[in-house]
Amino acid sequence: MIGSAQVTWSCSPASGPESPTGPQSSGGEERVKISWFRRPQYAQVELDRREEEGVLWVKCAGCDELVFRERVRENHGICPHCGIQSSLTAQERIRLLVDEDSFEDISRPIVAADPLGFVDRKPYLDRLKEAQEKTGLANETVIGRARLGSFPVVLAVTDFRFIGGSMGSVMGEQLAHAMDTAAQGEGAFILVSSTGGARMQEGILSLMQMAKTAAARRDLERAGGLFISLMTYPTTGGVLASIASLGDVTIAEKGALIGFAGRRVIEQTTGERLPASFQTEEFAYAHGMVDRVVERKELREELIRVLELFPARRGQ
Repeated sequence: MIGSAQVTWSCSPASGPESPTGPQSSGGEERVKISWFRRPQYAQVELDRREEEGVLWVKCAGCDELVFRERVRENHGICPHCGIQSSLTAQERIRLLVDEDSFEDISRPIVAADPLGFVDRKPYLDRLKEAQEKTGLANETVIGRARLGSFPVVLAVTDFRFIGGSMGSVMGEQLAHAMDTAAQGEGAFILVSSTGGARMQEGILSLMQMAKTAAARRDLERAGGLFISLMTYPTTGGVLASIASLGDVTIAEKGALIGFAGRRVIEQTTGERLPASFQTEEFAYAHGMVDRVVERKELREELIRVLELFPARRGQ
């Protein structure tokens, strides 16, 4: 077929038996087994950026339908046939949430160093370079000022394509900068998380960012600022254990995976079988970890409603 490509959505259901998460993610990907008796809610479209311009069609692994790629984009990454969601880039998240042409990037011009000289399957600096080429981003976090339903906000979005959206020293600095900006009265702080946790290639330096971001969040609270945490697929590990769980209001996107360690790690450690719903957004909601579960198409309006509820804390 002219203009088509062998691109499929590799399904990653939030309650799957082998969800690839962990407290320190290196961003590696793995295939997961799918139960034929449970409808997956989430998928990832894997597409090489060099091929993107020539690809007109993608194949959904949930329903095997060929879908016009532009239609998937217009539908915010959701299959129009079966409703499976694909992951969104940081730029796509920004377009989904904020007022058109209102986003002003205030990311600091910094990139990660390699003080540990870390090497796994490849040197850390090589991994960083590959991630930058793949995503077009300098690092995993994009922050900026924007307007949301005419309300000023300071938005931070993590991109899972960049080494699993893992938190290292750069993410910690970017998030602290974003919260400092919000604390100066420039708007409510909104964090959109898509992350595998702390970045293992930076060792203790990555774990230190948990305390650093928590301290910046405390300063934001003392300044009277509003913090809305939006958890998407996946929100795990050290990010969940720190800044992502510290919002005044915490919202989970429908289909999100929310947990600290991976299912297999927990089962192997405890010797017990976990329930099918474990680490799903509904499980988190039922146990008080999140305040609301919201469909992707309704996230923007939900955020506006939250901003309307806190007029004294949303900034000028």
